[in-house]
Amino acid sequence: MKRDFKEFKDFICGKNVGVVGIGVSNIPLINFLLDLGAKVTAFDKKNKEDLGNVADEFSKKGVTLELGEHYLDNLTGFDVIFKTPSMRIDSEALVRAKNEGAYVTSEMEEFVKYTKGKIYAITGSDGKTTTTTIVSKLLEEEGYKTWVGGNIGTPLFAQIENIKDDDKVVLELSSFQLMTMHEKINVAICTNLAPNHLDMHKDMQEYIDSKKNIFLYQNDDDVLVVNRENDITYSFEKEAKGKVREFSSKRVIKDGAYLKDNILYLEGKEVCDRDDIIIKGVHNVENYLAAFIATKDDVSIETMKKIAQTFAGVEHRCELVREIDGVKYYNDSIASSPTRTLAGVKAFNEKVILIAGGYDKNIPFEPLAYEGYPYIKTLILLGKTKDKIKLVFDKLEKEKGIKVDIKTVSSLDEAVDVAKKIARSGDIVTLSPACASFDMFPNFMARGNVFKEIVNSL
Repeated sequence: MKRDFKEFKDFICGKNVGVVGIGVSNIPLINFLLDLGAKVTAFDKKNKEDLGNVADEFSKKGVTLELGEHYLDNLTGFDVIFKTPSMRIDSEALVRAKNEGAYVTSEMEEFVKYTKGKIYAITGSDGKTTTTTIVSKLLEEEGYKTWVGGNIGTPLFAQIENIKDDDKVVLELSSFQLMTMHEKINVAICTNLAPNHLDMHKDMQEYIDSKKNIFLYQNDDDVLVVNRENDITYSFEKEAKGKVREFSSKRVIKDGAYLKDNILYLEGKEVCDRDDIIIKGVHNVENYLAAFIATKDDVSIETMKKIAQTFAGVEHRCELVREIDGVKYYNDSIASSPTRTLAGVKAFNEKVILIAGGYDKNIPFEPLAYEGYPYIKTLILLGKTKDKIKLVFDKLEKEKGIKVDIKTVSSLDEAVDVAKKIARSGDIVTLSPACASFDMFPNFMARGNVFKEIVNSL
């Protein structure tokens, strides 16, 4: 049985609460905490001018604001602290607060602890958002009231009292959200794991360990879904507390979900033809297989087939922007790691003009060069990592004699301009950066939207 939310309401009322980060998810959180009778101080590196109306509104409601460069200096004397997901639990300010006796938590931890409804949670290095969206669409089509949150959708904690026992809750969870998660999740899905976010995690092992929290607190009646073809997720089976279900795009798994002869099967029953799926690429086949095996207790095969044939994909994921003079331009801005970019370029039936580069997450780029070269016609590099990526392709040429045509540019506008000049009818141009966006854009959505604006203005 889930804990009664009245317990949290009684606990938080009158408490001195600090909320670190005044972003999209924490704005409704702050308002909710005020409604529950908490005394709230909000912390953010942005100044009052940057926050604009948000800061004014909170000041009127009695929220104390700690802003600017040294915003965490006064994170002291609190009963409860809600941290932003990307803030490490071992940061100096949080360690100090914990030593003072503060209860340090996050919006997602408290939501999972108290929400009613069956929780489906999805994590992985690639495919999280698409799999989360497929799972939610399957459940909605089957007739369930379905709530979508975590890394996508709307912040759910403030709506927790509207969620009923029979509802379904679908969460996309990042490694940052999972690092401190110690709550039970009914159905946990691990799409795959490869090096990612090594700018934030101490090392690959810490990244893997954070992902494990999605299933380590399950009971024997809960479910863990893993990718049989990913060595890391497959290894999770040894530590699983609940029932393990597997999916594979390469082998038959009789009691799992699998691809055979271009047909997707669920426990031996045919669901749909691979060609029925609107979103292309074997990585999307895997996303569907994961969703099918995860939802089999709640969703019919008829519903699964219908969604495969109608779901057109999520924005910024191999999204066709426009065709000009026979050249197709795709926005795959979500691809912030080499493995995700590889999956994207492999989805096409021909070599692509690839626009890549951006913020450095300290991930090795060798896979992009050594596995990706057969799929790349020309590589257009930009951003902070352009020289780092070029070095890996230079190494490929030196070691194996394989030369990829590379051009370096200083902006996304210039990248599109170069792509337009070299592209011929029948070519594909794709923005699939293999890097985060933070050197030039606030997030991957902003990067993708700018790319679309540039392409649409050609």
